[in-house]
Amino acid sequence: MENEMEKAVIAGLSANSLEPKERSTEESLDELEALLETAGGVCVGRLLQNRLTPEPRTFIGEGKVQELKEFIEREECTLAVIDNELSPSQMRALSEDLDVKVLDRSGLILDIFAQRARTREGRLQVELAQYKYLLPRLTGMWSHLVRQTAAGGSSPIGTRGPGETQLETDRRHIRRKIQKLEEELEAVRKVRSTQRRRREKNGMPVVALVGYTNAGKSTLLNCLTDAGIPARDRLFDTLDTTTRRLRISDDTEVLLSDTVGFIRKLPHHLVDAFKATLEELCYADLLIHVIDASNPNWRDQAEIVDSLITQLGADQTPRLEVYNKSDLYTGEIMPRGHNIVRISALSGEGTDVLLEKIRAILDRGKRHVRLLLPYDKGGLLDMLHKEASVQSVDYGAEGIKVEAVVKPEIWGRVRRYVDMGDEDTEVSDDTL
Repeated sequence: MENEMEKAVIAGLSANSLEPKERSTEESLDELEALLETAGGVCVGRLLQNRLTPEPRTFIGEGKVQELKEFIEREECTLAVIDNELSPSQMRALSEDLDVKVLDRSGLILDIFAQRARTREGRLQVELAQYKYLLPRLTGMWSHLVRQTAAGGSSPIGTRGPGETQLETDRRHIRRKIQKLEEELEAVRKVRSTQRRRREKNGMPVVALVGYTNAGKSTLLNCLTDAGIPARDRLFDTLDTTTRRLRISDDTEVLLSDTVGFIRKLPHHLVDAFKATLEELCYADLLIHVIDASNPNWRDQAEIVDSLITQLGADQTPRLEVYNKSDLYTGEIMPRGHNIVRISALSGEGTDVLLEKIRAILDRGKRHVRLLLPYDKGGLLDMLHKEASVQSVDYGAEGIKVEAVVKPEIWGRVRRYVDMGDEDTEVSDDTL
């Protein structure tokens, strides 16, 4: 027998005193409803309140709270989800007044992440984010939460989590857990740093897929690499980073990584916790920003992704804008430009152009050279191993013959040693 879906009501506040990105709209409530469905609930009603400023105690105002309470009793709801972020005191007040469990948008997103994380690293990151979210909300919170287990199982929405019981969880315990989790994630960062240095030494470029949740990043990764990742039409279907090799030319392979999707009002605890994964964006050689061209709000979604990329310090990384689902685009004129590609990841249309763009950007200014190094210049060979892609080394009577692909900044240091018996060729000098 299937578990009955939890019935919930959603509500949001659009107040002039709030920052525009923090205000609720019909579109953000649509997204919240989709998040609720992803978490395993069903929305049976919604409310959008307009006020000049949030009401200090209940956020949405006493009148709307009474309206919600009557609706909850009539529809037998067990959950209320608020689109805006609530303070701990507001969450307690609403829980007491409505007499049901209350979550804000951040809490709902964290609950989804708790369900979806599969790898040890993903679970560590979600657990850290949940503890940081719970810490200021402890007082009075456990009176309306059931005892919970780490596995989640069929627990009600909002109660899947780190696995502590009401009695055991206190501030001191949570602070200790936060410290331990941060130490474990620091170890993850060190492992990633080692892996990154190894990739750099091998000259393997990294291309990262970024974009709004459900934009089609996993579908694109499957299309390009046959990765076989489940790609379903639901929010936050991918949490754990997947990396695959992708050959973009006869002599160049790249690592293509799928990353967790972004969303408006993404909890800052979650961004902080996932920095071990998301910091890879800063070290990527190229970002592919996947945009859902079929979504009427694609411009807003693209701006949110751009702002989060800047927040993570990856705004200087070269970027391609890839308009996915372009066959379903309903606007008048789709953006065009050198760094813009239109594709359908589902059918594969346009991916040949995308691969050519990736190759052109990554190979820009690089040279495929054959060098003859004197034996007393062995230090240059060490430098090439660290900072270039060395393809072959041959020790002969005349010196050390090296074949490598070098970046422009390296070319000036080795050009005098070009093997005159072989003509050097530029890999690419395209300007997009």
